[in-house]
Parts: sequence; C-alpha cells; structure tokens
Amino acid sequence: MTSETYETLSNDVEMSFSEHVEEFRQRLFFSFAMYVVISLGCFYFLNNIVEIVKSPAIGVKFFQFAPGEYFFTSIKLVLYCGLVLASPLFIYQVLLFLIPGMTYQEQKILIPVLLASYVLFGFGLIFSYKLLIPSALKFFLQYGANVVDPLWSFEQYFEFFSFLAFTCGLGFQIPIVQLILCLTNVIKPQNLIDSWRYVILGSTILAAVLTPTVDPLTQLFLSIAFLGLYCTGYILAVAIKGNTN
Repeated sequence: MTSETYETLSNDVEMSFSEHVEEFRQRLFFSFAMYVVISLGCFYFLNNIVEIVKSPAIGVKFFQFAPGEYFFTSIKLVLYCGLVLASPLFIYQVLLFLIPGMTYQEQKILIPVLLASYVLFGFGLIFSYKLLIPSALKFFLQYGANVVDPLWSFEQYFEFFSFLAFTCGLGFQIPIVQLILCLTNVIKPQNLIDSWRYVILGSTILAAVLTPTVDPLTQLFLSIAFLGLYCTGYILAVAIKGNTN
C-alpha cells in the first residue's frame, strides 16, 4: 500500500462506534459465510482430501470401530481444511477493518507480518506432511511389525495427523513472535542473538517433543528448521527496527 492510498483512507468520513460495530458484524458474517462455502467445497472433494491425508500411512488399512466414526471424522477434516483455506479471507477482512484507523508506518509492518504468518504456517504444514509425519509413521509401523498388524482407526490416525501438522505450523511462527516482541519493545534484537546457547538447547528440546519417535535424523532436521526460523526472525527484527528508528 502506498502513502497516497493511506491518505485516501485517512480522509474518509469518521465512523461512529455503532457504525464500527455494524461494519465488524458485516465482515464477521461475510467471513463466516465464505468459510461455510469453502468447507462445502472441501466436502465435495472429501474423497480426494482423505486420500491425501492417508497417503503417508503406507501399508495401513483403516477401520471405523464405532457407528458414524468416519462420518464425524470427515466432518472435522472438512472443517479444518475450510479453516486453513479460508484464512487468507479472514486476514483480508481484518486488514480492511483495521487499516483506516492505523498510521502508514503501522500498515507497512502489520500487513507483511500477517501475510508472512500465513505463509509460514503453510510451510509448517508442508514440512510436517513431507518429513515429520512420514518419519513418525515409519517408526511406529516398523516397531512391532513382526508382532501386530497395522489396523488403525481413521479417527485416531486423523487426530495424530492433525496434531503434528498444526503443531508444526504453529512452531513455524517463531519469526512472527520475535518480530512482535521486538516491535513492542519487550526485547531488543541484540537479546535474540545474545541468548543463542539457550536457543540451540530450546530448539533441540522442542524438536524432540514434537517428533514422536527416537529417530535422531528427523529431530535434527526439525531442530535445524527451528534454528533457521529463529535466525530469520532476528534478521527481520534488525531490519524492521532499523527502519522504524
């Protein structure tokens, strides 16, 4: 957004409190309606989405052990997919609501941060889907393979899948948290680099907690990813704080 665009927004007629409430209600209703529409679209492609979710579990046969188990699990799957896909619309509506009351400098910071947060969350989901979940499943399938057959409940598998995926997506928000802490002057960018020893220890512990296996290679990859995100957050914090100052 350019400074000219900001001047245009700033020159709009001021709204009363009730008008702000009405605008918020309309944007909330629109966001919910789009969420419902996108979720229905996901339900139409449910079989394709289920195949995508099942693909990391190679050699596993899924069962439903209670009436309606797969039905209710598929509903949760559709709602989760709708939430992820509709998030850009939610962010866009939030920006449209907040921008008129923000300064140009605040806009230059908030808009990239929100967009980067969504992109990083997506990278976290991809990372977990391509590396973390397959390695975890491989470990669990190999452990006791000569003793028991892999017959799993789809509901329990989906809970396992979604937990790892969303946890990893949240873990990839590390640079966003760093930026917020630095911009609010809770910490300084120099503090981020001074505590590098604790960062290495914390990333190792976090990787071990998020990796439900004893596979050291997967834990190492995840730990390196967290360290890379931390360094990225430090670089961005230094650059943005330098510009704002």
